[in-house]
Amino acid sequence: SFMKVITTVVGELGTNCYLLIDEATREAALIDPADSPDELSALIEREGVTLRYILLTHGHRDHTLAAPAMHKRYPAAAVYIHRLDANGSGIYHYPLEGVIDGLDYYDEGDTLPLGSLTISVLYTPGHTAGSVTLKVGDALFVGDTLFAGSCGRTDLPGGDPMEMLASLRRLGRLEGDYTVYPGHMDSTTLACEKQYNPFIRQALR
Repeated sequence: SFMKVITTVVGELGTNCYLLIDEATREAALIDPADSPDELSALIEREGVTLRYILLTHGHRDHTLAAPAMHKRYPAAAVYIHRLDANGSGIYHYPLEGVIDGLDYYDEGDTLPLGSLTISVLYTPGHTAGSVTLKVGDALFVGDTLFAGSCGRTDLPGGDPMEMLASLRRLGRLEGDYTVYPGHMDSTTLACEKQYNPFIRQALR
């Protein structure tokens, strides 16, 4: 595979920001720029990649805070979020509509080319109304939908426990194995989560 993933933990809530690189073309996508734009810019420059996208798994501020700054530094990179999380609701949302001009929206079934890679969008609400999972090769960038041994909380505005179960069921039914890159804490594998994660096990019952 031509895919390289670099994880940088930023922000006071320890959010995983991922730099996804297509090694064939050295094009990259920055997923969930949570904070520390200087650190993220330095990483992009150090890797010598062309930033094509800034992709947001959902609208909570601990995932999106540096998006406006990164957009200013890399104006050629398209910024994507699900429409339902663009304005957000509640104190945890950082409204990007009107802050980032030319904000793009993606939804279920959309694909974004990144060099030789294809980023597929799965709509996986539950943690927020506009949460998405980004599927690239054998990687799943799940935001706060799924964690190692756990799942995202559903008690904040836009959260829904029944939608979360449906989203976990959907992820659990994906064919093949995937490396799971969550919004917080360690990465895991889908096979491991299907075996041990009580939330996915409940969803698949």
